[in-house]
Amino acid sequence: MTNHIYRELGVDAQKRDVKIFEQMLTPLFPKAFTVAFKDPENVKGLILHLDGAGSKPIIPYLCYKETGEIGWFKELAQDVVAMNVDDVMTLGAKPILFADYIAINTFKLPRAEVLQVLSQGFNEVLNLLKNLTSHLNFKVSPIFAGGETADIPDQVRTLDVVGAVFAKVDLNKAITCEKITEGDVIIGLRSDGKAKFENKHNSGLMCNGITLARHVLLSKEYELKYPEISEPSKRGYHGKFRLTDYLDEVEMTLAEALSSPTRIYAPIIAEILDKAWGDVKGMVHITGGGLTKILRIGANLRYVKDALPPTPPIFKVIQREGRVSWEEMFSVFNMGVGFEIIATKSVVDEVIDVVEKWGIEAQVIGHVEKSSYSSNELIIKSVYGDFYYTRIT
Repeated sequence: MTNHIYRELGVDAQKRDVKIFEQMLTPLFPKAFTVAFKDPENVKGLILHLDGAGSKPIIPYLCYKETGEIGWFKELAQDVVAMNVDDVMTLGAKPILFADYIAINTFKLPRAEVLQVLSQGFNEVLNLLKNLTSHLNFKVSPIFAGGETADIPDQVRTLDVVGAVFAKVDLNKAITCEKITEGDVIIGLRSDGKAKFENKHNSGLMCNGITLARHVLLSKEYELKYPEISEPSKRGYHGKFRLTDYLDEVEMTLAEALSSPTRIYAPIIAEILDKAWGDVKGMVHITGGGLTKILRIGANLRYVKDALPPTPPIFKVIQREGRVSWEEMFSVFNMGVGFEIIATKSVVDEVIDVVEKWGIEAQVIGHVEKSSYSSNELIIKSVYGDFYYTRIT
């Protein structure tokens, strides 16, 4: 990396230290995107996946403090559901149960009101998934299994929203990524725009890189007014924008751009698996690690992304205002591609047709080659330059 602004802010997009815990795991499919374990009682693979909204709750927290409108918290529910459900579906697994965990600083936020609006959000997104996939063989309808709410003002400065999903996968149909080979193609699904099941346009930012985005875009006045939103560092908040500022190139306010919910791809993936299961070799949900996330699947492969779609405006603003290297941008943000499907060339048209039917743009963004090294490689060829990444072992 030429610079590491995100790491200086206390976040490691590559999650190097997580490998300490990975040593304890004995997954069925070590080359897959999602970890699964064999059910000792039958032939299913079991998944218990946990993920949250990261630092994104700080955005609706600021919007609430500035406007008094509690509704800003509602879309965090979609962020959390998408981060969990879309992850497990990369293995071809069906989500069965969903539970939440909400930790709240009751001195900073009205507990009952926040929980009420989050409850509405979870109910709406889970019902949406059920309705959108009711006509498919692969149904996505996890049951809400409750959760936990913790009032811990001494530990949490604002709000933390996390979810967990329990899922099952047929072992003979799991998308293990072990069959990815030279000549396969990478199909990218856009993260921005407006899908047919969405009620407004999405900036494409989703749920990762928010710490970097808010520090380089938001004015220091927010840090001074609400010291609970940051840890004092040599960088701090140093942007020039207020939340209410309208960004002409993004075509929405900064608050709207930063709070755009994580796009949920589950209905689209469900239909693709209905139609082309055998030709889908691997899938990647682009979350932490940005476009380098693909490095974690398969083995001894070189991924070449040389046909990426135009970069959504929000990422250009972040790069320009933060003076972030493009090399780091690609390793932190999704850069307009929220989900990737690695498949045989024979099903490209069929997959793209399914995606576009849902109102989301898709295209072949790259291909797979053999790696001459013992670890996976990624080459990104873009209008901003060519960048090389390798899997950290």
